[in-house]
Amino acid sequence: MLDISNYVFFFFTLVTILLSCLVYILTRHSHNPKCANLPPGPKGWPVVGNLLQFARSGKQFFEYVDEMRNIYGPIFTLKMGIRTMIIISDANLAHQALIERGAQFATRPAETPTRKIFSSSDITVHSAMYGPVWRSLRRNMVQNMLCSNRLKEFGSIRKSAIDKLVEKIKSEAKENDGLVWVLRNARFAAFCILLDMCFGVKMEEESIEKMDQMMTEILTAVDPRIHDYLPILTPFYFKERKNSLELRRKLVQFVVGFIEKRRLAIRNLGSDKTASSFAYLDTLFDLRVDGRETSPSDEDLVTLCSEFLNAGTDTTGTAIEWGIAELISNPKIQSRLYDEIKSTVGDDRTVEEKDLNKMVFLQAFVKELLRRHPPTYFTLTHGVTEPTNLAGYDIPVGANVEFYLPGISEDPKIWSKPEKFDPDRFITGGEDADLTGVAGVKMMPFGIGRRICPGLGMAVVHVELMLSRMVQEFEWSSYPPESQVDFTGKLVFAVVMKNPLRARVKARV
Repeated sequence: MLDISNYVFFFFTLVTILLSCLVYILTRHSHNPKCANLPPGPKGWPVVGNLLQFARSGKQFFEYVDEMRNIYGPIFTLKMGIRTMIIISDANLAHQALIERGAQFATRPAETPTRKIFSSSDITVHSAMYGPVWRSLRRNMVQNMLCSNRLKEFGSIRKSAIDKLVEKIKSEAKENDGLVWVLRNARFAAFCILLDMCFGVKMEEESIEKMDQMMTEILTAVDPRIHDYLPILTPFYFKERKNSLELRRKLVQFVVGFIEKRRLAIRNLGSDKTASSFAYLDTLFDLRVDGRETSPSDEDLVTLCSEFLNAGTDTTGTAIEWGIAELISNPKIQSRLYDEIKSTVGDDRTVEEKDLNKMVFLQAFVKELLRRHPPTYFTLTHGVTEPTNLAGYDIPVGANVEFYLPGISEDPKIWSKPEKFDPDRFITGGEDADLTGVAGVKMMPFGIGRRICPGLGMAVVHVELMLSRMVQEFEWSSYPPESQVDFTGKLVFAVVMKNPLRARVKARV
């Protein structure tokens, strides 16, 4: 969300203090507080707002938000340079905004200058403004790629990737006295699944690793920087902008090669046995987006493919890491999950997708995993299409509306003992949660409403299938032996374990 080191602030403070009076005078009329009754929040400095207070706190952004909500309540305002951030951490307010008044809260604020570099135009699903372009792109993705019937067609791709994951874990464990890195292996398997779904062409492992590296570099590059909040500092970041432009150029050049390979494969599907019969790219080549006269350009295709890959790789990988961590910390839960798997599929075959719906405890485990360890602490930023009101406060156009997920999924008014990892709350405890939020908001790991993650169903299948196979094949324990798992998290692209999980595995007989 926001990662700014203290030393950076000492640099720009000298600049901003000298200019603050001038800028404040020039902007005070356009930012007259009498024009808006914003939610409460800490009083900030002119121009920089609360940026310095955040930096001096020494906290990660989500920790700072958690501290502020304890002071100002479930809806409050942070002024971060030119940005007004309205933070919401209440289930009822989230339902009011995103379900009851979904159209009003369905847009996105303007993209940061750095992020725009990696989006050649407005042709993007996750950050497009609410309107006909976004509707066309989302409809295409959901109907042609993420509906249940289409997802079933990719079953063989998932099986192949997870078989390779199991073999990779076995190989790594053999070479390292039973020790494996959980996140690295899990996210690579997720990436390979999405890569095949997206391009539908055979890639060498070297190309897969290069693509993965590029996607990771992009996520790092688009993470907000201080000049995204204080544009006056943009000239000091010319080198960073130059590097981002070069990274985008290399990405386009690399990915277009596989786009062309897919075009050729479509023409030769009958003879090219290495190509998949269907891929996401196939739906994009001749797509007519509402409001545009031409189909997406190659640069547009690179953008759409990049977001498809990035959206489901790290979120799935981190879910697996947190899931294995909980299984290690709760051996009885691990044994119970293994027993359910064994009773469902027997001893003579591996878990298949058709088995998932029969495994009640597995489903409860994954739901509790998403409650206790959501993929990120915030939904993607929302914005309003017109000035509106929520909880008696004004929500202006252009404000960043942020939904803080732990404030909901760990709310003691909603959940019994929310700090406890307890899958049985969904089986015998009488607690439940609709992940879509339509029936009421208790947790929203994929967002809710019109901008809910379109890959929700796919993500749950990936997590359930990967975890069930990993538990079926291996017994997981801590390293060093008898040590306690450190559940401290940090927000990178997703919420990862601050200390990456290295676990000991033992192949089951």
